[in-house]
Amino acid sequence: MAFNLKALGDKLSCYRNQFQYSLADVASSTGIAEAELKEIEDGNRRPSGDEILILADFYKCDYKFFLSNEKLASFEQTETLFRAYGNDFSKHDRWSVQECLFLAECEAYLERALHKQSKDSFSFNKVGDHFKTHGKQAAKLLRTHLKYSEKEVSMNIYNDMRRLGIRVFRRKLENSNISGLYIKHPVAGRCVLINYSEDVYRQRFTAAHEMAHAILDNEDDSLVSFTWDKTNLKEVRANTFASAYLLPPEAIIKIPDYQCWTHEKAIEWANKFKVSAQVLAISLSENRLINRAAYSEILKAKVPKEFKVDPELPDSIPARSKERKRMLLEHGLSGYYVALCFEAYREHVVSASRLVEILLLESDNQLIELAKLYGESINYAS
Repeated sequence: MAFNLKALGDKLSCYRNQFQYSLADVASSTGIAEAELKEIEDGNRRPSGDEILILADFYKCDYKFFLSNEKLASFEQTETLFRAYGNDFSKHDRWSVQECLFLAECEAYLERALHKQSKDSFSFNKVGDHFKTHGKQAAKLLRTHLKYSEKEVSMNIYNDMRRLGIRVFRRKLENSNISGLYIKHPVAGRCVLINYSEDVYRQRFTAAHEMAHAILDNEDDSLVSFTWDKTNLKEVRANTFASAYLLPPEAIIKIPDYQCWTHEKAIEWANKFKVSAQVLAISLSENRLINRAAYSEILKAKVPKEFKVDPELPDSIPARSKERKRMLLEHGLSGYYVALCFEAYREHVVSASRLVEILLLESDNQLIELAKLYGESINYAS
């Protein structure tokens, strides 16, 4: 391998610092001696081919990124992201972002290999500088594009996003103030991460919010959405889009006696729209359908947890399987992604050993257990 040792060392050093790892951390995880890693990062030692592969596997990126200035990776996007919001991302959360971007790149590769790239093409041309109007108009046009009727509720926002070619992953983050984030990956395209620590309905709203960023803010390389950010105009626009997409005015005006509210009625209709009572109250208020007293009454309501169903964990799944799949979702592994991986294995696009890597597993035994969960089988004899 002929490559620039100084450029390689700089990439490795920058990547390591992005994720707040010490040389000792990397040495412990890769089996490469700390002193040797320092020599490589300083540009004074040429790593072996195996060491390059080991480091690429550790950092969840294509090994060619380390060897060529032409190979693209999410490196620059995450560097910009953590420079801008560094204090908001713990070491754990930084790595969660990196693993989700790795999954996004794997998903893009598998879809290409399996010829599943056909997506619904949708774009919105922003006219004028009224951000809330952008959000409302884009939501209305997208609902029409996806063939939703005026009163129809989107049952699976995550499928809506995938139909548009937006790669969405849900991952538990330590910082509860982060609802989600949008990153424009140089290879995988528009990527969204939803904080799985949030309530199921809150995740649903966040997904619609991040979908807005993917549609309306595609000039940005990355955006982070905080639960408390009410002043940023792009965040206001994304919230407006999410509200209009999940609770279209044409639907909420059809609520019987929409000006009169009780605690029970607030729970009933918030659950029908699969949003929190707070989101319902804000939507009704902003559409001037309720007075202050009704607004206050709705805000007091809280949809019981047992009423809420995660569209990616339907009640039809047996309880034990549901809990195991919930744990996978928590780590970014949706049913869509897992099924795509096993299809690629059946079609001989990836090997069993590669499946272990792209499913973020640690052993063949874990792969066998996961295969059983999804009604798949692994044939090591072939």
